[in-house]
Amino acid sequence: MTVFARRARASAGRMHPELSLVAYTLLGHLEESGGCRATDLAAHYALDKSTISRQVAALEQAGLIGRRTDPEDHRVQVLHLTEAGEEILAQVTRSRRAAFRERLAGWPEDDLTRFAAYLERYNAAATALGPGPGR
Repeated sequence: MTVFARRARASAGRMHPELSLVAYTLLGHLEESGGCRATDLAAHYALDKSTISRQVAALEQAGLIGRRTDPEDHRVQVLHLTEAGEEILAQVTRSRRAAFRERLAGWPEDDLTRFAAYLERYNAAATALGPGPGR
């Protein structure tokens, strides 16, 4: 698991050297959710609000996210991906898919099937545990 985490951090750094793995994770969440408040990010990932604030500031400064007023509550700011943020995530997705294809190219079909089943099982367990550090 340590090697997996180390590779994930290194991959994030290669795609955009100024951003951390946490920043990429937040971008992914904003993409999946279609945008949300910073407090929602903090709650979802069980992170301190100050940690989220620093990450959000870095993402805004890099031009990868923006803010807009929530149409239902004009006091609330909703974070969303910019075009640049969407493109960075698309680049990461293409790069990761290519890396997976390359690493798994020589695997027999039975091994791929078992590996996929294990990943599904692992992800289902992580989902059942809910958000939190390391999940």
